Amino acid sequence: MIILNGGSSAGKSGIVRCLQAVLPEPWLAFGCDSFVDALPAALQDSDAGITFGADGGVSVGAGFRTLEAAWTQGVVAMARAGARVIVDDVFLGGAASQQRWRAALDGVDVLWVGVRCAGSVAAGREVARGDRTPGMAAQQADLVHEGVVYDLEVDTTRTESMACARTIAARVAEAAV
Repeated sequence: MIILNGGSSAGKSGIVRCLQAVLPEPWLAFGCDSFVDALPAALQDSDAGITFGADGGVSVGAGFRTLEAAWTQGVVAMARAGARVIVDDVFLGGAASQQRWRAALDGVDVLWVGVRCAGSVAAGREVARGDRTPGMAAQQADLVHEGVVYDLEVDTTRTESMACARTIAARVAEAAV
């Protein structure tokens, strides 16, 4: 498995698409955005589910955590069954978020990748995307990395997604030898 962690609009999704193009074997991609989109309406904008503050802050409740744990176990089950999996995530809880993944991944080989991007650059991408709460990218740029341990870090502030993907793919190739 490859797990990418970075703030909103850091460029993770673009790197995932490029990884799928450059890695020699097929890799499935799963992201926290798809998980959030799959939540029932009752957990959207709900204290039990997920809320997005006007300042870009994100809060999650018990219902979110329950479904997130099930989703995580399902993604890991695919990896255990032999699928190569890339996860695009936002560790809002920093080290605690990584620990939740680590607990589920016991025995699975994982490449932990930090995707960094200067908050001001991510904020510009956020505006261009038009589908994010203003302020989310700047707020998450450093927060999601607090206490997280990586095998590799890439920075999309000035580096294109394909170059980042090639760096990650080279590390995957090294690990396979």
